[in-house]
Amino acid sequence: MAIKTLTIDRDKCIGAASCVAVYPDVFEIDAEGKAVLKLKDGSSTSANTDITALDVSSVDDDTLMLAAQSCPTAAIILYDENGTQVYPI
Repeated sequence: MAIKTLTIDRDKCIGAASCVAVYPDVFEIDAEGKAVLKLKDGSSTSANTDITALDVSSVDDDTLMLAAQSCPTAAIILYDENGTQVYPI
């Protein structure tokens, strides 16, 4: 399974920062205390994002899955190349 896009549900996010601890190259906490994705253009978002827009040279699917699984509220939603939600299921 290859992860293609991901979203952070800001309504579920409690700012636990476990995702940042697991994958700090991809996740950070914004001014509102919520997790966001770090983008190549220097901005950040919680919207559905293609992994190619993330501020990393290559995304490690296993680490991305661990970061999503570490979230206590399951606020990180992962999708495969077909748009099928692969986490949480």
